[in-house]
Amino acid sequence: MQTWARGHVRGLTVGLSAVSLALVFGAALQVVPTSGLGLPAWMLGAIPHVNAVVSTAAIGTIVAGVWFARRGMYARHRAMMLLSMGLFVVFLGLYLYKVAVAGPTEFGGPLAIERWVYLPILGIHILLAVVCIPLLYYVLLLAMTRPITEIFESPHRRVARVAASLWTISFVLGNVVYVLLYVLYT
Repeated sequence: MQTWARGHVRGLTVGLSAVSLALVFGAALQVVPTSGLGLPAWMLGAIPHVNAVVSTAAIGTIVAGVWFARRGMYARHRAMMLLSMGLFVVFLGLYLYKVAVAGPTEFGGPLAIERWVYLPILGIHILLAVVCIPLLYYVLLLAMTRPITEIFESPHRRVARVAASLWTISFVLGNVVYVLLYVLYT
């Protein structure tokens, strides 16, 4: 399987990205069936707060992973980036569940803040998150299908620099959105 995947990294990236983005947009547009997915209201209400913690942890693991890679500590780099991906999956699963079941959260602040602060930050956050999905699949598949000695000859390092930067910014902006929605303007 790994040998086959190694020769099909781009195709796998496209396929996995398409499925992932279909799930994301299906949940966001509330076209995913949600019958039987109910949670108690307090659990549903806790998801944004849990996701803020998960996002903050992911920022830390991404930064640590980059730090380890720059110092040639590749086993630790790999562990941090796999942990980052795991945190991303947890975040996304919880977020999509909440949005599919309860819909998006309405902004409760002043219209001027919504138009000039909240919506631009939310838009950039969403755009970066969407752009990151294929980049993350690509670097992950490159790393998982090659021995460490061959990764240096692949586009992994170049693409990973962009992916890690955009991913970190997306998580930071997601936390800003959280603060605006659930702390400043509840």
